[in-house]
Amino acid sequence: MDEVWSEEEYVEYLREERRRFTWVMQRYGGLSSVEAEAAALESYPYEAADKPFRGLIFHDDAWHWAMLRIHGDNYTMEHPELCVPSSEYEAL
Repeated sequence: MDEVWSEEEYVEYLREERRRFTWVMQRYGGLSSVEAEAAALESYPYEAADKPFRGLIFHDDAWHWAMLRIHGDNYTMEHPELCVPSSEYEAL
């Protein structure tokens, strides 16, 4: 990813994506808050500033990554209603 963030920007973006991922995992995945937070930390680990492709996971939003985790690779075909994030998610 060609995007370059300051450390503060990266950490804030990471925090927000983890928060959104956690919300989806609780709301749609049925995980407890502790389980959802652990899943978010696993899916969105901190990457050092010198790591190649740092933040590449940000090329898709947390909704997509969470739906893949919940429903698998074919979620867009098996659950087309989930292809677009809910209005609740968008309001986060």
